[in-house]
Amino acid sequence: MKIPKRYSGRKQSYLGAGVTKDFTDKIKNVKFKKEHAGQELNIFVGRYGYPRVNVGFIGNENIDKVFDAPKTWAKKDFQIPLITGMRSSLINSRFKTQIKTHNTKLLEKAREVSLSSTPVDVEIKLEKDPKRKIHLHKFSYPTGPAAELKNVTITSNPKVSQKVDYVVNDTDLKAAPALVNLYRKGFNEHYLTKIFSVGNLGVKTDRKLVPTRWSITATDNTIGKQLIKDVSKYPSCDFFCTFGGYLGNFYITLFFPGPFSYELFEIEADSGFYETDYETSFGRKSYASHCVGGYYANRLAILEKMKIMKRVGSVLSIRFITDTYYQPLGVWVVREASRKGLGERPLTFADKELMLKYALGVAKKYFNYDLREIFSKSKLLNSVTFQKRLGDF
Repeated sequence: MKIPKRYSGRKQSYLGAGVTKDFTDKIKNVKFKKEHAGQELNIFVGRYGYPRVNVGFIGNENIDKVFDAPKTWAKKDFQIPLITGMRSSLINSRFKTQIKTHNTKLLEKAREVSLSSTPVDVEIKLEKDPKRKIHLHKFSYPTGPAAELKNVTITSNPKVSQKVDYVVNDTDLKAAPALVNLYRKGFNEHYLTKIFSVGNLGVKTDRKLVPTRWSITATDNTIGKQLIKDVSKYPSCDFFCTFGGYLGNFYITLFFPGPFSYELFEIEADSGFYETDYETSFGRKSYASHCVGGYYANRLAILEKMKIMKRVGSVLSIRFITDTYYQPLGVWVVREASRKGLGERPLTFADKELMLKYALGVAKKYFNYDLREIFSKSKLLNSVTFQKRLGDF
């Protein structure tokens, strides 16, 4: 499979833009101690054993905030070996608790850490020395070695925005509008997932822990639903297409005039196996069980693009998963690969047929894949081809 150099990522000696030897040495030289004073970057809530789950402080000594910054990773074109190295350097100092628990000291400290916009200084005591290990998750961020937490002491003041503090203290505000409120104020989905998963949002009696895997999709879906309402008031777009991606994930995204509707095909480029999910202008009634979290992450990126353009349309998104994406890193890859693809210069077409012909050529040239079967199975294409609209009469 031949991918242009700008898309490839195959060259393993390339780790990302501006990556220095000092930075990679910092990763290699990270220590794993039973007792250490370091920084906590995030909180990870597991799902196994639900409703009794593990809650972990994610951090270590001598690390950098970029170790937990997916938007920066994408911006600087960080590659899989570097991301894996950073994440394997972070200790998951965890404890067990019920999802509805509110008053334990460890959980209160976890909530404080989650709300901070900057890393929080802590002193950690674990039951035993952790050993370097990477835990991969298909839907959420990789985590490093896990060890049982004995005690944690916060030694710096968490920096919490007044905007966040106001929403968190509003115990009559439901979680969905709280997420939308903060997103509109400029807080990104990575931060929102963190504060949502630890039970900081929602009506007081309903607040509970949400496993990180679930909270990522819930955040993408909640923001996406609001953006659908926002973009629906805009005029219709023209026929145009974008192509691009990140970490071996590439998107051909086709925009058609009309109301918002959306279809995603996820194709394994080597085998040709694919999954698909779809929603009409009336939305989805059920979970996207085939493309799962990637469906909502890709949709969010598309809706953000429409918001910027102040245009609405029907979108057929085709993801090619190549063998350069050899290790799962989480749904954030889908979101950032989508954003990168949508950020490429769009090509505008006079009609649908010309755009589909272009997409066929791109898929054949870069992935040796014939899109005609996808086009024949596409519910969205069938709709934009045969469905009459009020303006047609």
